[in-house]
Amino acid sequence: MNSTDFPDRLLRIGTRSSPLARAQTDMVIAALKEHEPALQTEVVPVTTEADLWQGDLAQLGGKGLYTREIDQMLQRGDVDMAVHCVKDVPGDVPLPKGLIFAAYMERPDVRDVLLFPEGSEYTSLADLPSGANILSSAVRRKAQVLRARPDLKVVRVRGAVGSRLEKLDGKRKLDGVKPDGMILAVAGLARLGIDRPGYVLGMDEMLPAVGAGVLGLECRQDDHPVAALLEKVNDEKTMREVTAERVLLHNLRGHCNSPIAGYCTTEADGQLVLRGMVFDREGSKFANAMLWDEHQGDPAVLGARVAAELLRQGARSIIAGIPH
Repeated sequence: MNSTDFPDRLLRIGTRSSPLARAQTDMVIAALKEHEPALQTEVVPVTTEADLWQGDLAQLGGKGLYTREIDQMLQRGDVDMAVHCVKDVPGDVPLPKGLIFAAYMERPDVRDVLLFPEGSEYTSLADLPSGANILSSAVRRKAQVLRARPDLKVVRVRGAVGSRLEKLDGKRKLDGVKPDGMILAVAGLARLGIDRPGYVLGMDEMLPAVGAGVLGLECRQDDHPVAALLEKVNDEKTMREVTAERVLLHNLRGHCNSPIAGYCTTEADGQLVLRGMVFDREGSKFANAMLWDEHQGDPAVLGARVAAELLRQGARSIIAGIPH
């Protein structure tokens, strides 16, 4: 591969302005430059409305606000591509007109980790005493924590990872709440270079969000040179798994406040396995399904099958009962 494959043009990349988003964008640039060493890039960071909002995202319009402003820039031609965390891309509406995901980066460890304050005596979820305060912004995490430990309290906390850790350690004010633990993504901590001991939650304890850990590279459908460039870093295995997960989410018509979890993996023989769960916010009601793609066919069909099984178990009424 030589550097003449991509036209002599600056590649402008839209991304959120948080430290994690910038670190992830740097990863993408490094991967692209392995194929195009002479590639010239310009990062265009955006502090989205959702980044500035400290309240419940549902009150503002949902997680889609993390991507909407950047997508509008891409549609206008202000940037040439966007780097999105796929878990932040709404599943109940189509992609904005004229935009496509040309590539998905290889997925890292998707597990969540329970961290404890500096000097804490606790080392696992089971260690925590009744009434302990767990910090988390995700309804999915809250539902699954309370499903396992209904005696705990889950306190919403938002902001960049660094500021969240300061709140956990008591270095930043947290409205009179003394935290006993906080749940974050293993991949996010790794991408920020944060090495901190904690209790890594297994899949049976905490199923991840649809698209967890995956970086989606978006561009305009008619910008063929950029699409061709991005396709060079596409991970086919991740793309198939994410396709199954996203169809599951779409068919459930899940909104940003829906505690929906979905995780697809590929067996050694190439067969896909998709597990999906839908919870109420307290984790007291849930639907759970896991199916295999026995014929190794279209991953979208697998996503639709799992969604249908969850709907058969009453997922629609669970989702409809949660305000958004």
